[in-house]
Amino acid sequence: MIFTWKKVQRLLLLLLAFSVVVMVSMHPASAIFKELPQASGSKPSIVLVHGTNADATSWQHVIPLLQQDGYTVTAVQNPLTSLPDDIATTKRVIDAQQRPVVVVGHSYGGNVITAAAAGNPQVKALVYIAGFAPEPGETISELSSRYAPPALSKALVADTAGFLYIDREKFHEVFAKDVSTVEARVMAATQKPPAKAVFDQSVESAAWKTIPSWYLVAQEDQAINPELERFMAKRIGAKTTEIKASHVAFISHPRKVANLIVEAASSAVK
Repeated sequence: MIFTWKKVQRLLLLLLAFSVVVMVSMHPASAIFKELPQASGSKPSIVLVHGTNADATSWQHVIPLLQQDGYTVTAVQNPLTSLPDDIATTKRVIDAQQRPVVVVGHSYGGNVITAAAAGNPQVKALVYIAGFAPEPGETISELSSRYAPPALSKALVADTAGFLYIDREKFHEVFAKDVSTVEARVMAATQKPPAKAVFDQSVESAAWKTIPSWYLVAQEDQAINPELERFMAKRIGAKTTEIKASHVAFISHPRKVANLIVEAASSAVK
């Protein structure tokens, strides 16, 4: 028999079709294609807000854990150009959610969610991860002055436009001490600097006055004094958890942080 190229092509196609039929018969589709967990309609949406010297991707370890638990998650990308800009950006994301919302803020992100969630009946819980929780009219600079300055305060370097970077040589020690060296170097290289002005701008209203709050204190934080974190948590009446972690507990201990968010979501939305 003489095989032409067209005959060879037809033979290969027949063999491929046969192999697919055999595979499907031996392995059901559910075993070949694993579906991702679907968000439950009874669960609230989770909105995550990053702090300074970071962006939304800093939540990358927490997001999959929440999604696996069936939550719809959105991480806000704030410009860090001013507190009003960040509040407006976060508020748009919160307002776009189609179900009750739990809003989570890390560090400066706590300042942002305090204002962005205010007056919104869809927000059922606030979660502060080593975050600022100011009173109306209170700035981060004023809050920080209540206690001894953390090591981070001596590691900030301003560029020519007044945006603040963390010195790369000090980044691992003062910002992310319990994160691997490799990851800390990536974080330092990709840090998103805030405008210096954000630390002297205040919120006009405070969501924690009417919305149940949870707070995670990072006991080894060198970016915010842990005593200040405890003061803010107590002042807002938050259900407080403490863990032995650096400022970026959501990176070094993502499961613990995810569990706290789930606790808030389960308690506040029933």
